[in-house]
Amino acid sequence: MKYLIFVMLVVYCTGCANTSVKPLISPEQALSIDSLPGQCPFLTKDEKGNTVMSWVRLVNDSTAAFCYAICKDGKTFGAPVVIPGSGNIQPHGENMPKIIFKPSHEIIALWGEGNANPKNKYSGLVYYVQSFDEGKSWTAPKPLVSDTAGYDQRYYDIALLPNGEAGIVWLDNRKTITREGSALFFATTQGSHGFDNARLISQPCCPCCRTDLFVDKKGSVHVLYRGIIDDSIRDMVHMVSTNAGNTFTAPERISNDNWVLNGCPHTGPAMTENADGLHFSWFTGGKIKGCFYTRSTDNGHSFVQHDSVSAQGSHPQLASLSNGTVVIVWDESKVANSTVSKKIGLQVRDKDGKSEGFSFLTADSSAASFPVLSTLNDHQSIVAYTLNNGDKPYVTYQLVTIN
Repeated sequence: MKYLIFVMLVVYCTGCANTSVKPLISPEQALSIDSLPGQCPFLTKDEKGNTVMSWVRLVNDSTAAFCYAICKDGKTFGAPVVIPGSGNIQPHGENMPKIIFKPSHEIIALWGEGNANPKNKYSGLVYYVQSFDEGKSWTAPKPLVSDTAGYDQRYYDIALLPNGEAGIVWLDNRKTITREGSALFFATTQGSHGFDNARLISQPCCPCCRTDLFVDKKGSVHVLYRGIIDDSIRDMVHMVSTNAGNTFTAPERISNDNWVLNGCPHTGPAMTENADGLHFSWFTGGKIKGCFYTRSTDNGHSFVQHDSVSAQGSHPQLASLSNGTVVIVWDESKVANSTVSKKIGLQVRDKDGKSEGFSFLTADSSAASFPVLSTLNDHQSIVAYTLNNGDKPYVTYQLVTIN
């Protein structure tokens, strides 16, 4: 009997020794979306549930165009569609061009244009076009804001509302107070007439960080942005509307980072949800610098103590898989021998937000930035980012399996 137990232990331990531990993630080969240089990737879904990537194609040193492509098999993208009238586009990783597909089969493409003027040399405008025949033809470009008092609209985000219309939030110069910063505006589409009913919903805001607009499964409309608190603190704040954006709650900080800054960090927040609540990621240069994570289980009324994602990270984005797993991507810089490199990180958290580890999708010596992601199912995501090859940027993507 003792001999039998000994043999069984040997067999068991031998089996353990031969068992290889699966890596946290299994990324597939990185691919370029386009043969021409480009930047500013953005990922979304069309009305049929297909993954769509949009980006800025850099035709030459002076010409750019807004493009998009559709992935119907979960792995490869179709031929690029060039959106006419987008030659005035100004590429910017925080103010990335975006595209949205309404259930009515309308497509809306939006991008930013520079609008330097004596009041603000960094000002910009947002333009958009509409297609009602699956991208075969498009309307003429139209400015988001027609009010002549508006000369600066940037750092916008878009989302589908419960009624099938599109909502948009953006930073605007038309604040009604004299304090430093921008105003936060919200508008919605009205059938085929484009965006309408624009209204100020908060102020003041940091004028140079992207905003985040998110609609949860119950139909609540969430807005996340970097506020300016007590004239000097630039922390992330959250607002929510339970009546389709007609009114919003008062802004609440998701974390008391108390980052005192008189400048422009150019790194905005992101949010997602699963069955256990809302999940957030952002960058702060406060007392403890880096990318962080928090969550809320009561629709944004309270938030758990923040948790570090990466001490060197910035520009985070996050999404949740169909099984509740939360995936966060970011970029981070490294300086070696006076050379700056940037790489893309990916962290996996369980449905309750507990970190299960992280990995990197690009090499230490790479020049990769502004990652975005879209989930496919309960174990796969597509991650896209800008990757420099020599002195040219290219929009690159990878299919990533979470093990």
